[in-house]
Amino acid sequence: MYSFDSIVLIDDDPINNLINRRLISKLDISPRVAEYLEAEKALGCIQSLHREEKLLILLDINMPVMNGWDFLSQYLNFCTLRKDKIVMLSSSIDFQDRQKAEEYDCVSGFIEKPLTPEKLKKLL
Repeated sequence: MYSFDSIVLIDDDPINNLINRRLISKLDISPRVAEYLEAEKALGCIQSLHREEKLLILLDINMPVMNGWDFLSQYLNFCTLRKDKIVMLSSSIDFQDRQKAEEYDCVSGFIEKPLTPEKLKKLL
C-alpha cells in the first residue's frame, strides 16, 4: 500500500527534480511522481485531479513567474476541497520563510534542500 497516490515536485530546477524523483522512486511511497518546472502548470494539473486522490506536494519557494507563496494562494482559492499534504522544499534558510509557511494551514512542513531519505521518511 502506497502512502500517496501521487507525488508532485514543483521546482524550477530540473536537476533537483531528477534527483528527488530518483530518491522517491527508491523509497516506493507512491506509484506516480510528477515533475513541474512551473508552478502554474502544476496547479492546473492538480485542479484537474479527482479531489480524493491523495497527493504529497513538494514545493520550492523561489521560482520565476509564480513562486511558492503565489502557488499557495492560488491553491487555497481553487483547491479548497483537497486534502493534499504540502511541504515546502527550499534552499532558503531564512527564518521568515519558515514562519510564513507555518501561517498556511495547508502546509504541513518545511524542508531545506537537499531532500534525503531521512527527511522524506519523517513526512510519512
